[in-house]
Amino acid sequence: MKQRIITGAIAAALFIPIVLLGGPIFNILIYLMAVVGLFELLRMKGIKLLSLAGLISILLLFILLIPSSLETVVFQVTGHTKIEWLFVAVFVLLIYTVLVKNNFTFDDVAFTIMATLYVGIGFYYLIETREIGLTYVIFALLVVWTTDSGAYFTGKKLGKRKLWPEISPNKTVEGFIGGIIWALIAAFILQWITPFSSSYIILIAITIAASIFGQLGDLVESAIKRHYNVKDSGKLLPGHGGILDRFDSLLFVIPLLHFLHFV
Repeated sequence: MKQRIITGAIAAALFIPIVLLGGPIFNILIYLMAVVGLFELLRMKGIKLLSLAGLISILLLFILLIPSSLETVVFQVTGHTKIEWLFVAVFVLLIYTVLVKNNFTFDDVAFTIMATLYVGIGFYYLIETREIGLTYVIFALLVVWTTDSGAYFTGKKLGKRKLWPEISPNKTVEGFIGGIIWALIAAFILQWITPFSSSYIILIAITIAASIFGQLGDLVESAIKRHYNVKDSGKLLPGHGGILDRFDSLLFVIPLLHFLHFV
């Protein structure tokens, strides 16, 4: 726990000022984090980042992360959209399976593309959200952090019924509900400090949805790790694991806010 707290404090001290600053420095940080997250996923499958498949996935990731404010300029040069470049990546990887005589299989292609989309979509919307407004990023981070902490401490104190033991043995129903309650408290405090929602009813609905979705995002990553028999996605953050271990919930919450037109 001590190592976890120290790492969390150092990471927050580095991450939060860059979030507040925004702009190109923030975007560069997100690109770097996304690459690390993709590396963590590919490593679970035994795919090397510096292999052809790894390099294609990085190129596709970079394309997916291009902010909407730059898309027009970039794609005027290339003449192709993100979806079209996704098609190119799929076809190249499928051809690669033939060239290497199925040493890289169809399943590997599917994993590589899905891993890139999983990481790329979440971090893309993080960049987009920061360009729209700092408050929405703070809201998303608060929901994720308070849900995570609230679920942990509520579950530790009151937890009796297992939430999903096959995926994450330590999570409880009581912790799940406690996480939502703490997220609501954090959202109310943020709304009081700097009003950003037009209605408390909307704020409550969005916060509950985001808290639930964030916990589902955490369970999704737990399911992936359990399937590939991995304890942590990485070792970058001692006591916390890797980038995906810390941002799995946010990768679900941020796109949801856009889908619900809250951002």
